Formats: sequence, C-alpha cells, structure tokens
Amino acid sequence: MLHDPLADALTNLKNYERSGKNDCIIKPASNLTKNILLAMQETGYIGSFERIDDGRAGKFTVKLTGKINNCGVIKPRYSVKLSEIESWEKKYLPAREFGVLLISTPYGVMTHSKAKQKKTGGVLLAYVY
Repeated sequence: MLHDPLADALTNLKNYERSGKNDCIIKPASNLTKNILLAMQETGYIGSFERIDDGRAGKFTVKLTGKINNCGVIKPRYSVKLSEIESWEKKYLPAREFGVLLISTPYGVMTHSKAKQKKTGGVLLAYVY
C-alpha cells in the first residue's frame, strides 16, 4: 500500500543513483511529482524525464546525471515564511550554497533561492543535494 508517493519517488531516485543506473522509473505519476522533477531538472540534479501512460496512474522515466548525493521529503510539511527560509536551510542542507530546498508556493513548486527572489513563503516539500 502506497502512503506517500513523493517520498517513494525521491527514494527511488536516490537508490537508482547510488546503484549507478542511468535511468529511473517512478510510479505512480502525479502533478506534484512532475513539478518536483521540473525543479530538480532546472537545478541540474536530473536530466530529461517523460511521463508514460500505462492505463493506470502512469509513470515517469527519468535520466539520471549522477549529481544527487541525498534527497528526501520533509515531514511534516512545515509552513515557512520568507524570513524563516535560512533557518530551514541550515537544518536540512549540509553547507551554504550547496543543495536546494523545494518549496510549494502560490507561484508553484520552486527552489528556496527562487522563493527568496520572489519574496514569498510556502510549504516545505523536499531537499536535494
């Protein structure tokens, strides 16, 4: 039984990356997973990905680039204000300017640095470094 599809997706990415594979299959596909993958692709942690409709919930095939050291979801999904983002960076990322926090904002899913530029807060979803 699947309880958290986003956690399973990020765990699959991490495990496939550590085993040295070039491709990863993530299922089931969801809009939140797609938005997280888009943000990871923009920052260069993954290559291209595509959604495959299999008659059920669908799945993603992701090209891995070998840049993920660790990734995971942040549970519970804390609300974060613009002024609090730096303290969450210190808690979840290993060093300054190394890795990204993925935040769901009113403007969509984005990295913490983009959220600072747009001067908005949101809900913490995941970290990647």
